Amino acid sequence: MQFSILDLSKQAQIQALFQNTFTDSEGVDEGVMIGDLANQIVATTDSEEMVIVGASKDETLLGCVIFTKFHFQSNTTNAYLLSPAAIATATQGQGVGQKLIQFGLDTLKQQGVELVLTYGDPRFYGKVGFVQIMEEQVKAPLVLSYPHGWLGQKLDGSELVAIESETLCASALNDQKYW
Repeated sequence: MQFSILDLSKQAQIQALFQNTFTDSEGVDEGVMIGDLANQIVATTDSEEMVIVGASKDETLLGCVIFTKFHFQSNTTNAYLLSPAAIATATQGQGVGQKLIQFGLDTLKQQGVELVLTYGDPRFYGKVGFVQIMEEQVKAPLVLSYPHGWLGQKLDGSELVAIESETLCASALNDQKYW
């Protein structure tokens, strides 16, 4: 398995991976929605504000995680949002997702990123160092439908100190249906 930073030439493969993976686990409608989301993130986010990491084997993309800049309106903390992530159905359960996320976190840390947030399953993301946070610590950009899924990780291993600021995510993610 090879882990790498992906460029925009992989956009069609990225969309297909997300669509197929989410169709398998959540149904066709969810697959189309998340495939379109991944495509929109890649197409509309400035490349300076996005890191896409992938896991591949024999030129086939088997996993992808998209990280986009997470902005604080009144704070200079260098933060990113991990969303979405997908591992090909046949590859799940082999630790590829955890290794890919860790590769992405290590890449971001090397780039001076201080904080990474995500919105998902605490049991899964806890395996790679994310902890549940409250909106009093970091305000989500939109209303959380599942507040227990709001997670964060300081990349230097320190404890997250509350950041009092309104926040903004990538425009493609700025839709209540994802939150």
